[in-house]
Amino acid sequence: MTPTLVRHQSRTTTASVADSSERARDWAEIQERMLVPLVEAAYQRLDVGPASRLLGLGCGSGLALLVAASRGAAVTGVDRPERAARLALARERLTPRPGRSGAPATGTSRLVTGGPGDAAGPGHTPYNVITAFEPVGCAAGDTEDLVPTLTSAVGLAERGSPVVLVGWGPPERCATSGVLRVATRLTARLSDAPRWRPSRRDDLEDVAARAGLKPDGSGRVACPFGYADLDSAIRGLLSTGAFDAAARATDQAQVEKELIEALHGHVRRDGTVWMPNVFRYLIARTP
Repeated sequence: MTPTLVRHQSRTTTASVADSSERARDWAEIQERMLVPLVEAAYQRLDVGPASRLLGLGCGSGLALLVAASRGAAVTGVDRPERAARLALARERLTPRPGRSGAPATGTSRLVTGGPGDAAGPGHTPYNVITAFEPVGCAAGDTEDLVPTLTSAVGLAERGSPVVLVGWGPPERCATSGVLRVATRLTARLSDAPRWRPSRRDDLEDVAARAGLKPDGSGRVACPFGYADLDSAIRGLLSTGAFDAAARATDQAQVEKELIEALHGHVRRDGTVWMPNVFRYLIARTP
């Protein structure tokens, strides 16, 4: 599945970064779909289906869970309390309703607020697939945050279960890298702000090793970021949270101004915005 250019009704992009419900909706409607080719490639490689009991870490608004459930998998998604607005959208997507349009989710689903440990209820059946589809290699320290989460999740899975980790590809193959540098430039005055850094070749293997996992194959997938117009591009990129520190260091208007300048070279004649990117996934195994 390739990203679809969807034109959204224009609205102001100067909302506060604290407006979590609006930003969650922008993530679900604009940005999240950009990684669907990566999700589908991983599921196809692992043959995710009716026999799969999948735990999605950092599940957000649940699109990856919905794809797995539509393949027949039983899915559990977990995310942090500060992402409650995204989880609310995931519940909308995964709750069957009469007359609901779109492909139905055939597998069972469960959503949990908190950490992996909260996903183990009474009579828990061990998971046999774990996914972490939030790409690393976007900000300094993002691998540090992922390791303890994975370590906690490993104990909930069967021995030898696959764990999917994903990250940005080489900067020279990711057009969005130049846009992400805006955040670093604007947060230079904040010593404690996470900053964009180029993805390193062994980022995912390093995370796997530190979490006690054994690498078992990898792949690269093209995930172009396509937007209907500049407004959609800015809203989608802001919804990732990558520019929150920049907004604190300056202000929202300055961030948007810098983003418009960075995106200028990616605007096509018809007004759409197109940025080719390559992402990488690693399959690792639980001990």
